[in-house]
Amino acid sequence: MDKKPETQSHRPRGFGGFGPPPTGAPAEKARDFKGTIKKLVQHLKPYTWQLVVVLVFVIASTAFAIASPKIMGHATNQIVDDYVAMKAYDAITSKLPEGVQLPKGTTGADVINRMPESERSQIPEGQLSTIKSLDLSARPTFHFDAIRDIVLLLLGLYLFSALFSYIQGWIMTNITQKVTYVLRRDLSSKINRLPLSYFDKRTYGEVLSRVTNDVDTISQTLNQSLSQIVTSVVMIVGIIVMMLSISWVLTIITIVVLPISFGFIAFITKRSQVQFVRQQELLGDINGHVEEMYAGHQVMRVFNGEEASVTKFNGINDKLYHSAWRAQFFSGLMFPLMNFVGNLGYVGVAVAGGWLAINGHIKIGDIQAFIQYVQQFNQPIMQTANIANVLQSTAAAAERVFEFLDEPEQSAEATKPARLDKVTGRVVFDNVVFGYDPGKPVIKGLSAIIEPGHRIAIVGPTGAGKTTLVNLLMRFYEVGSGDITIDGVSIKNMKRADVRRLFGMVLQDTWLFSGTIRDNITYGAPKATEAQMIHTAQEAHVDHFVHSLPGGYDMELNEEANNVSQGEKQLLTIARAMLAKTPMLILDEATSSVDTRTEVLIQKAMDNLMKGKTSFVIAHRLSTIRDADLILVMKDGNVIEQGDHRALMQQNGFYASLYNSQFAGADV
Repeated sequence: MDKKPETQSHRPRGFGGFGPPPTGAPAEKARDFKGTIKKLVQHLKPYTWQLVVVLVFVIASTAFAIASPKIMGHATNQIVDDYVAMKAYDAITSKLPEGVQLPKGTTGADVINRMPESERSQIPEGQLSTIKSLDLSARPTFHFDAIRDIVLLLLGLYLFSALFSYIQGWIMTNITQKVTYVLRRDLSSKINRLPLSYFDKRTYGEVLSRVTNDVDTISQTLNQSLSQIVTSVVMIVGIIVMMLSISWVLTIITIVVLPISFGFIAFITKRSQVQFVRQQELLGDINGHVEEMYAGHQVMRVFNGEEASVTKFNGINDKLYHSAWRAQFFSGLMFPLMNFVGNLGYVGVAVAGGWLAINGHIKIGDIQAFIQYVQQFNQPIMQTANIANVLQSTAAAAERVFEFLDEPEQSAEATKPARLDKVTGRVVFDNVVFGYDPGKPVIKGLSAIIEPGHRIAIVGPTGAGKTTLVNLLMRFYEVGSGDITIDGVSIKNMKRADVRRLFGMVLQDTWLFSGTIRDNITYGAPKATEAQMIHTAQEAHVDHFVHSLPGGYDMELNEEANNVSQGEKQLLTIARAMLAKTPMLILDEATSSVDTRTEVLIQKAMDNLMKGKTSFVIAHRLSTIRDADLILVMKDGNVIEQGDHRALMQQNGFYASLYNSQFAGADV
């Protein structure tokens, strides 16, 4: 193959999955956080009103959830007040002489005022106000109607909170999926507009990661984190307001505990982040080593490298064990310590609340509601801290997506593209200059004329420019200067799709996709009839081996197409090119890795394929191109010799030396 720009290697990003990273793990950061978020907001602008509705429903749902503990406290207070009133009534009436009937309208205050000081002092201070307000004309009972109303109100709040939460979730999911759909559509469209040079510089995994992992990260954040941000902020503000409405003393006790919590979080995060970074580095090392050893397993065994491989693996694995242990240990400390600090807050609230209740400043139901608010208070704070990490990771993912969408595209198509109605196949290279990097030409002033129906062989050492020449012909790359014409029409003036429609290709690296054999053969001619497909398969020497396979033409090829042999794969690609019936062909000789018998079959199939067509053959085995009408001998980006085999051998130049070096000692 010809020399191309070096491919960059990239380790997998993130922490091996979707969603937020583990607690204490460092979040990947975007280089331009604000700029990326602005671009993301632009994608959300068409859904402004839906987002406003989501915001309203999130606030309403959260507000209902916040109000519930205090209302539940009212129910508790009602039960306690009724019980205390009943006990107070019994305590007062038990001190009255037997048979004494109190007149209607008599209150506890009337009785208390007539009591001796010695008896009055025995009544607890907390019960005194309750007793004074009692109507002693009838024994108090539980106010079940009031309790029922409170319970029904709570049920209503819970139902409305759940309903609003469901509605906002439904709307937000709809928005998220539409944004995700648009991003994936734009990415897919962008891929088709990018020059081939972009993919030469990047791994397929990196491009795939932007279309799948990065878009999924954005989708999950939009679907979950946006509503969580609003929920967390509303909950924090709402809970503080509700706690203050119950008792400012208990609120101060709760808030004083927060700095201790944040101190523990900072302490743990500082130590765990270092270990998580180290863990990711070592995971990359161990994955790379395992992949390398499995890929080169046979070579490693041939050279008895098992012991060295295992020793290296154990060394990395040992470091990974200690790093992962420390990372998980520090991360695992987070919640126990947070629970410990939270329990300190509960103790403070319980002790202070009890003291305030005894002195009549608050009621038991208020303490119950306050403890519920304390339980809820830590959750939004932790969520807010976690969402900050998630937003960083999401911004980094979005930045990669937008960078991809902003990549320079192929040059624009001609405004009035030319079309060839009848193609003879005359190709002219007119002083063509091209370089993958500007200023470093690979093709230097190449000129050649290819007559219709001729078989052209392109030969030369590695890096001579053979594959580059074909890529220019197919407009995978644009010519730097000079021109390439087909039947007198410059390919610059034609649509890329129209240029490529003129060529069939059979490459040395066979490409078959998951699907049936029939699907693969008809890929370039989906409207071909069954009879046409079988006739082509017979010409390509495919039909005989297909009938020996289970399912015949309906046999499914797996992902790697390794349920057929290398030679069979090559014959299938030839059949695919034959059925497409293109006027010209490009063939990258594909017989170097097959046995002699299969090579003969492939050569016969290729001869059938090339009949009457202008064919460009990138030749590696020079014995296969002796019958070519024209041989272009390339070296350092130039055609240094051209002619047929006999003429080139008589010149005794570069081609002759190449040919003789391959067949030294053989009868040629």
